[in-house]
Amino acid sequence: MSVKAILGKKVGMTQIFDAEGRVVPVTVLACGPCIVTQVKTVDKDGYSAAQLGFEDIKETRLTRPEQGHLAKAGVRPKRFLREVEIQEGQSVTVGQEIKADVFAEGEKVQIAGTSKGKGFAGVMKRHGFHGGEMTHGSMIHRKPMSAGATDPARVFKGTKRPGRMGNERVTQQGLKVVQVDLDRNLLLIKGAVPGANGGLVLVQKSHH
Repeated sequence: MSVKAILGKKVGMTQIFDAEGRVVPVTVLACGPCIVTQVKTVDKDGYSAAQLGFEDIKETRLTRPEQGHLAKAGVRPKRFLREVEIQEGQSVTVGQEIKADVFAEGEKVQIAGTSKGKGFAGVMKRHGFHGGEMTHGSMIHRKPMSAGATDPARVFKGTKRPGRMGNERVTQQGLKVVQVDLDRNLLLIKGAVPGANGGLVLVQKSHH
């Protein structure tokens, strides 16, 4: 079992039928195989972790330091490098391959990805404000109205205002693994997963 997480790409959504014949909406993730490119140890680095490399890439697309880092590990050039936790009582070695079978069917996981960017959005869409009246001559429909206290002559940080929505790291918890297809390195997750199709996701064992 070695590590607690794996890198993958969101392929898209589909549906399958369970044993009772019910439709289950699933997100298909192409996970791994990931290669361990570095092992962090408590003695040397102050903490324990494994760095995983995912998705082959042309060497010329990497910087010279990245090329050297992977060459030292004896690993082919990889597009993504991310650190993940190591399972308690387990050990990993550089060059070890991590596959989708890190997870089992029915297991709860949490998935981190970059959410779809929705551009500049107003407060009704972004924060769920109910807005002003739509009738009776109201000229304030979707505006944010008050900006809060006026005494400090500034708007406090964290005030809910219009702004860029989406395109940020989101972790969705409480997701369930429906199926593990080791032959094709696929994970089928019940429900939706953050991000656009083709986006990088980090699938982790649930902390709950």
